[in-house]
Amino acid sequence: MGLFLTEGGGILGGNSAMIMVVYVVFLIAIMYFLMIRPQKKEEQKKKELMSSLAIGDSVLTASGFYGIIIDMTADTVIVEFGNNKNCRIPMQKQAIVRSEKPNYKAEDTTTDKK
Repeated sequence: MGLFLTEGGGILGGNSAMIMVVYVVFLIAIMYFLMIRPQKKEEQKKKELMSSLAIGDSVLTASGFYGIIIDMTADTVIVEFGNNKNCRIPMQKQAIVRSEKPNYKAEDTTTDKK
């Protein structure tokens, strides 16, 4: 009878170990798709934003101010706020949340005069 319990326990123990491995792999996959992958996408977007910044871009800062970039270095930017052109504040590039390129309308040089 002791032999029977040991054999059955061994078989069930192997089965439960396999279920446990599948469960752990499933939890790791869920954690990857819900936490790690979105964070990496967000980091990639931030990196693309930082590389696409240029002088003259309209930006939104992390503190909620809108301004225009007037000068840039490797890790800082000088942003001009307001209409009076007197408020210029140096800040880190990481403080920029969103950027918009200026819309220049090209004049039509091929006008036909009839």
